[in-house]
Amino acid sequence: ALLPMASVSIHRVNLLSGIMKRSLKCHSHCLDNRSVRRLSNFTGSGLVPMVIEREGRGGERAFDIFSRLLRERVIFVGGEINDADANLIVAQLLYLEAESADPIEMQYVRSPVHTICIGQACSMGSILLGAGAKGFRKALPNSTIMIHQPSGGSSGQASDMAIRANEILRLKKRLIDIYAQHCGREEESQTDRCNRFEQALERDKFMDGESAKAFGIIDHVVASRSSKLNDS
Repeated sequence: ALLPMASVSIHRVNLLSGIMKRSLKCHSHCLDNRSVRRLSNFTGSGLVPMVIEREGRGGERAFDIFSRLLRERVIFVGGEINDADANLIVAQLLYLEAESADPIEMQYVRSPVHTICIGQACSMGSILLGAGAKGFRKALPNSTIMIHQPSGGSSGQASDMAIRANEILRLKKRLIDIYAQHCGREEESQTDRCNRFEQALERDKFMDGESAKAFGIIDHVVASRSSKLNDS
């Protein structure tokens, strides 16, 4: 889902010109200070690109870049998957499903979800990547995909530590089942799938695009610009 570049200009939040301020003021999708800080934290810098779209009669509309991507049914996920980001992802998925059943670029959403790894998809990110619609899970050749078992620590009474250890083991089994369900090979039985992922999760397993494809986590490696991201 590549954005058309015609009639689109990009500015940054901390360099808002007078015309951008007028656009933001007249447009219902205004950014308050909290939204700007949230997006700045998301990008990892203090700069959030803004997209200005020109309308008829000299009108203009301003969007932060992530809202503009959302209009194209693209959800951008970056950084650690925490509670706040998970809530944002779920809310965006449900919003897009309500708008249209067109493909979104997971289990409880009827629209097929296309997943694309551009940089890294590690730990929970690899599950999001692999849980996309079969045939539409993609990565760039030099992307890094990493899977591993859950980890954690505990302190306190021995009985409490044992409870925590059992919970981590339960989560490990659940992760194996999820990977086996979404990333198993067609010729494998469910038992073989679970055994393969149980062995792989014992240590951090790093893969590039081709390795992840062979392992069943993705379906296609986007090797060049001519390999369009929305091709199946």
